[in-house]
Amino acid sequence: MQDNSVLSLIGNTPLVRVSHLDTGPCELYLKLESHNPGGSIKDRIALTMIEAAERDGKLKPGGAIIEATAGNTGLGLALVAAQKGYPLTLVVPDKMSREKILHLQALGARVVLTRSDVGKGHPEYYQDMAARIASETPGAYYIDQFNNPANPLAHETTTGPEIFRQMNGEVDAVVVGVGSSGTLTGLTSFFRAQSPATAFVLADPVGSVMADYVETGSFGQAGSWLIEGIGEDFIPPLTDLSMVKRAFRISDQESFDTAQQLLSSEGILAGSSSGALLAAALRYCREQTEPKRVVTLVCDSGNKYLSKMYNRDWLVDQGMLRLPEVGGLTDLIVRRHQDGSTVSCHPDEPLNVAYQRMRLHDVSQMPVLDDDKVVGVLDEWDLLLSVHGEPENFRQTVATAMSGHVRTLSPQASLQDLLQVFNDGHIALIVDKGRYLGLITQADLLSFWRRQPRAA
Repeated sequence: MQDNSVLSLIGNTPLVRVSHLDTGPCELYLKLESHNPGGSIKDRIALTMIEAAERDGKLKPGGAIIEATAGNTGLGLALVAAQKGYPLTLVVPDKMSREKILHLQALGARVVLTRSDVGKGHPEYYQDMAARIASETPGAYYIDQFNNPANPLAHETTTGPEIFRQMNGEVDAVVVGVGSSGTLTGLTSFFRAQSPATAFVLADPVGSVMADYVETGSFGQAGSWLIEGIGEDFIPPLTDLSMVKRAFRISDQESFDTAQQLLSSEGILAGSSSGALLAAALRYCREQTEPKRVVTLVCDSGNKYLSKMYNRDWLVDQGMLRLPEVGGLTDLIVRRHQDGSTVSCHPDEPLNVAYQRMRLHDVSQMPVLDDDKVVGVLDEWDLLLSVHGEPENFRQTVATAMSGHVRTLSPQASLQDLLQVFNDGHIALIVDKGRYLGLITQADLLSFWRRQPRAA
């Protein structure tokens, strides 16, 4: 069978049963929306919204598309826009993962980053900024997924019928999250007509207002969260909560941990919103007293979060992963040598190899180690002096370019000693009885202070 376009591959995603996690008395199924060509459930609404705008004459040949997105809607729009030949501008909050931004740019989208710490009404709030750019761009169409009826229509006409068919019409509960609310509202519309006894369960990040609104009909000021794609600081206009029977608040930690469990136990690499949905689904299933058939979504692939929730150093920086505390300056070392996570080089390695390693790990200087002993430091200035515009000089060894004058600190050194090293323009190399333990940068110290509990 041949398909005429990659867009014809959107939808009809597989459904798999969870078999290695504790689901209580229930059967839990995952709809793998990560199998869409753009890698997420948002491919569905991107195609539906653009084609609806074309039919309605709101998007004409030669026109441009503008949208505000936390990530996956933008990727879906970029995929569809590229296939249909529309220029696309996306306004995204600055907490979006680097992989998503690079993916968007690779598809030809113009990406405008804006602040993620401001709310509606602020000129740098991503939705307000996108609307302003659209009003200033001739021939532009603002997708406005939060108010676009074609958003829930995609799930009412495709996602819902697929789930119902794949489950042979036996669906006791569906676990969803809310971003724009298109998934919830579209599925609600379908199941109200086809299976009104199906319950909906909300997975909401801690800090979002949606769970409060489900339980009390009101909400206060929103907090902040790291989970991408779901959770809101307001109630989206399209939201239909009429079939939501239960809401679970899921922390960033629980979301990330559950996504890790999904990967290790079921072999499914999923993103942070999927971790939150699965965590809520597992909680719901385990609290049941009789068997139920429950469905939730793997909204997107975890390959978009390899630099964040699947990155050990990022997790440590965010306080999501605690390294063993041994006291002294060792506790400030993120990449500990004994764990094999040190970025270093050997004096006999070519400068080209060392340079590539620095670029790969985004560091500007590295310790030079020989049998776990610090014999020098190599930084970008050393490389500049050694190469000096002659590419063949990259074949020289690290030993010819490194600085042999190394300042080290013991784990028992004081904070003042550490600050003095920074003041002198160096990184702090921590050495205990001749054995290299790791290094501390100024960023490491700042992150350590940021992770400390706030005083009451």
